[in-house]
Amino acid sequence: MGAVNISEEVIATIAGVTAVECYGLVGMASRKLKDGIYQLLGKEDIKKGVEVAISGREVTLSLFIVVGYGVNIAEVAKNVIERVKYSVENQTGLVVKKINVNVQGVKLNT
Repeated sequence: MGAVNISEEVIATIAGVTAVECYGLVGMASRKLKDGIYQLLGKEDIKKGVEVAISGREVTLSLFIVVGYGVNIAEVAKNVIERVKYSVENQTGLVVKKINVNVQGVKLNT
């Protein structure tokens, strides 16, 4: 009867919005480091901190995040992976094959 196509941009937005809701995460970072300096992205650019690769019904995600100082980075990454996987699979019906979490920086609370 037809097909439903979900764009990479939609998946990136779902993943980014879900990720920033996780404890310990300050925000999404730009995918490209320039001179070792990350750029913290605003809400309107949140999808720019996510790379999406779709192969059939499987999705691979790479998230570029900034964490708060003093948090357990491994626990934050684990929480981000679990929540993003659930949200993307639940909202799109696609299977999340792999999620890579790239910590681009640590932000001091001031």
